[in-house]
Amino acid sequence: MQYPNGKKSSSLTKRAHLNQTDYSNRGMSLEDDINDTNTYYMAHNLAIIHKKPTPVQIVHVDYPKRSAAVIKEAYFKQASTTDYNGVYKGNYIDFEAKETKSKHSFPFRNIHQHQIDHMKQVIFQKGICFLIIRFSMYQETYLFPADKLFYYWDQQIRNGKKSIRYETVKKQGYIIPVRYQAKVDYLTVIEQCYMENGGTTNGR
Repeated sequence: MQYPNGKKSSSLTKRAHLNQTDYSNRGMSLEDDINDTNTYYMAHNLAIIHKKPTPVQIVHVDYPKRSAAVIKEAYFKQASTTDYNGVYKGNYIDFEAKETKSKHSFPFRNIHQHQIDHMKQVIFQKGICFLIIRFSMYQETYLFPADKLFYYWDQQIRNGKKSIRYETVKKQGYIIPVRYQAKVDYLTVIEQCYMENGGTTNGR
């Protein structure tokens, strides 16, 4: 397991972290935790990160009054990019967030090719782009850099494997610390892995 400073954790530290996360995230979804974290970041002028609204296709509208319209039928369209984006210290931030109940791997079924294409464009423009993955059975949340994700995504064509092993996420990703108010404190990981000493995982 990699922490932002690259050090391995001891078994005692792992148990302490697991216990802390179990307590802090009880009954909360990953999206809830990230939204609460983003609210905390904005309230303290740390970053401006928003969840992108899901596009809605309106099918039928009634106009009972000239001044009012009532939507009678609509449906959610498939999102064309990722879940979140914003700005941190002048850097563009863009990421997708996924939660899985699997103990053994992170499946690709909830990620789409157009999202991968979008993430590649962000990397090309020197943005900071990544995937936040929560293994809910372990209550562990990881930041997995987009450039590493691309390798495993492209492997589907070669060997048909449509997932990333849990052990691979632990080894190549970075566990996100849990704070009292910043429940998914991903800025700590960004600061140390992407910005410390001017180095980043995507070659910026």
